[in-house]
Parts: sequence; structure tokens; C-alpha cells
Amino acid sequence: MTQAQGGFRGWFAERKGVWSRLRFTSLRLRLVVVFGLVALTAAVSASGIAYWLNREAVLTRTQDAVLRDFQQEMQNRAGVLPERPTQDELQRTAGQMANSSQRFSVLLVAENADGTTVFGSSGGLSGFTLADVPESLREAVNEEQAVNSSNKYAYHLYWQRIVEDDTPYLVAGTKVIGGGPTGYMLKSLEPEAKDLNSLAWSLGIATGLALIGSALLAQAAATTVLKPVHRLGVAARRLGEGKLDTRLRVSGTDELADLSRTFNDAAQALEKRVADMAAREDSSRRFVADMSHELRTPLTAITAVTEILEEELEAESGSMDPMIEPAVRLVVSETRRLNDLVENLMEVTRFDAGTARLVLDDVDVADQITACIDARAWLDAVDLDAERGIHARLDPRRLDVILANLIGNALKHGGSPVRVSIRESDAEGGEGAEVVIAVRDHGPGIPEDVLPHVFDRFYKASASRPRSEGSGLGLSIALENAHIHGGEITAANSPEGGAVFTLHLPRDASALTEEAEENKGATEKGEA
Repeated sequence: MTQAQGGFRGWFAERKGVWSRLRFTSLRLRLVVVFGLVALTAAVSASGIAYWLNREAVLTRTQDAVLRDFQQEMQNRAGVLPERPTQDELQRTAGQMANSSQRFSVLLVAENADGTTVFGSSGGLSGFTLADVPESLREAVNEEQAVNSSNKYAYHLYWQRIVEDDTPYLVAGTKVIGGGPTGYMLKSLEPEAKDLNSLAWSLGIATGLALIGSALLAQAAATTVLKPVHRLGVAARRLGEGKLDTRLRVSGTDELADLSRTFNDAAQALEKRVADMAAREDSSRRFVADMSHELRTPLTAITAVTEILEEELEAESGSMDPMIEPAVRLVVSETRRLNDLVENLMEVTRFDAGTARLVLDDVDVADQITACIDARAWLDAVDLDAERGIHARLDPRRLDVILANLIGNALKHGGSPVRVSIRESDAEGGEGAEVVIAVRDHGPGIPEDVLPHVFDRFYKASASRPRSEGSGLGLSIALENAHIHGGEITAANSPEGGAVFTLHLPRDASALTEEAEENKGATEKGEA
């Protein structure tokens, strides 16, 4: 690509960006349109007034000069003619009158000694004729008016503007007082019309230039006003993306500067509040982690003692006092429950801290489910509908945690038998890219108001039974383990009755693990 082509494409891209900003709903376009309308209205009004004033001034000045000259010629030349002149006298006088400084055509009308109407035209027989004079003007010229104190003359000078063949003319007429010929004058106003047309074109060009100037001025004003608004929008988007250190550069003392200061104050307060919340959350997470870790040592000792007590309970010798046997069984049960709770809390803490990692291996999903059921002695209560040979690259330990929680929850809160089925499903990665495991029980199902909360931590379906055998974290931990694989768990009620938990896992979670490691490395590099 040549340099000229590159420059043209750059110019086109820049113009395209400008037009994309000037969309109809944008404030920039509205500012330009408003500026343009105001400038157009002002320019058209000023041009119209200027044209009208100049037109009247030009026509009035020309008209007054012509009429004054015509009236003077009528007095000096037509006024000295006999009362009944001949046609030759009228013709000669009309020619003399037409040679005045204003150069107009003249027509003289009178009666000769025989009482016949004769004409004298400065242009000859084919020149200015009586037919060229409007009838209304002829009637006004020949009308005799009463002479009184307010009207000294019986006849007056009258004029009228006419247009013939797109050419403007001034026509005037008067009658010699005291008897004599009637004179008419015809003056072309074409030079003045050309001057006025040139003036109109000039005013039109000036209006167009004013409109273009107003558009450029509006663009400059819009850029000045909207640039801080654009920066504010970008900063707000960055703030919404979690970049709480975003600040605006403040300059000036106008309203936009005040808005920028307000935004900076709000962003600073939000950053401080989020930092405080994060610090409290980190402190709480560390407290839970430390507490769980510290509890493990005494729990280990207590568990060892409870195992001895449990062996005494199961011994056939009957050495346990029947009075304390219920208390011992309660201690054993609660110790086991407390141990599970501590383990679950530590697992949740690892998820919250982002330190949970996958240890992937190629597993046969059906064998993994069978091992999970067998290890917990659930073979009699669980029906497995799965074919061997469905392999996936997953974390076996975390898959066992997911299955144990889902199947255990179904056995505890649903109804036997619990049915576990496996199938392959298509996904974005292609055919058979997903493994779907469904755990269905035959219990009463999950109430509709409980369904959205079944994976919440420590959620209790009934407020009247806040204490249960479980920790309230099992399903939440199962969901977190599914998410770390890039999978999902959904809960629903089966049309045939009972609840159905469906686990979706990718056939290969290694790609997700590699992506997570890359993101972590990029984050650490950015922080460094």
C-alpha cells in the first residue's frame, strides 16, 4: 500500500469516527444543529432586511432622479409648445426630452388644430406607444382635480413600476398645466435590477458562510464542552470495571470542573470504602482459616477419644454405663459433625482466597461414581445408570466431593432409591465435549421458594429447624468445585416427582486450568 493510500484511509477513518460521534441522538449533533439554526435565522433575517433596505434605497434614488428630470423636461420643453401642436412638433420635442441626462423614452399626446389626436414618440413609430402605458395610469394622469387651498394644481405627476419580458420599467405621466400635451415617460430599471441581484447573491453567499462558520464554531464549542463529559464517561466506565484508582484531571473553576471534583471525591470515597470492606473480608477470611486450623489440633485429639468411646459402645461386653450411653453417642455424633464443619470451612476459605487448584487425571467417570458410593456404603440405596468407558480429564478428589455432597443430600433430604445417571452431551467444543451427571431422588421435591437458594452457604429451608445434621456448606462446596472445573450444577424438580441435581463438567478441564494460570501470571506481572 502506498503512502498516499495510507493517508487517504487514515483520513477516511478519522472522518468516519467524527460522523459516528455525530449521530442524531448525540449532544454534539444537537449543538451543531441549534447553532446552525440560530445562525441561519439571524443571517437570513439580516440579509432580508439589508436587501429590502438597499432595494428601496436604490429604486427610490433612481426613481426620484428620473421623475425629477422628466418633470423638468415637461416644464421646459413640452410647456412651450402651442396648445394644439402638430405631430412634427411633438416628435421633435419628444426626441429632445429623451436626450436628457436620464435617457428615458418619451411619448407626447395632444390634439392638433383639426381636433385629431396626434402622437410624438422619441423612438419613432415603433418606439414607446400609448399601449405600453397601463390604463390605470392613463386615467390618473387625465383626471382633472379641483383646485383649492390644499391642492394648487389640477393635474399631477403619476408613476408606476411594471415588468415586461422579465425586465422592470418605471412608467410616469403628467399633463401640462394650462393646456398642452400629455407626456409619458418609460425608463428601464434593468441596471438597478442587476445590481440588486448581485446584492442578493452576495447576501446569500454571506449567509452560507455564516452558516458554515456557525457549524465550525458549534463543533469547536461542542468539543470544548463535551471533551470533559467524554472523559467523565470513560472514567465512570473504568470505575464500573473495578479500577477504583481512576481520577479525572481538574482544570478551571466552571461547572464541569466542579463535576470532575465531585467525581474524584466520590471515587476516592468508594475506593476507601471498598478497601475497608476488602480488608474486613480478608480479616474475616484469615480469622476463619486460622480458627479452622487451630481447631484441627484439639479436634484430632477429641476425635481419637471419641473413636475409643465409639468402640466401647460397639463392644459386646457392655462395659458402658447405660446412663451415660446417650451422652456418649451425642458426643461422638457432634464431634464427627464438628470435624466435617471445620474441613468444609477450610475448603470454603481456599475457594474464597483463590488458592484452590485442580490436580487433573484421566478418570473413568462411572468407576469414580462407583468408588464414591462404595466408600460410603450407599450401594443398597443408590441405583447407578452408567456405562463404563466415559473418560474425562478431571480432578478425582474434587469430583468425589461433588458426588458425595449431591448423593448424600439426596439420601438425607429426598427419598430412596436415589438414581445416578451419566451421559455425554454436545457443547461448544464439539460432539461429546461435556459429561452430564444427574442425581435424582424420589422425595417430595424442593419447594419453589427454596430452589434459588439451595446452593447458598448455611441456607436453611425452614427457619423453624435452624439446626440440622449437615453443616449447610455441602452444596455450596459442590458448586465451587464444579465451577473450578469450568462446569455447573443446576437444581430442579422432576415431573415424575423428586428433586434432580444435574452436574455439567467438561471432558477436559486442562484448557481452563492453563487459562487460569495465564491470567494469574498476567495479573502478577501487572501488579509488579
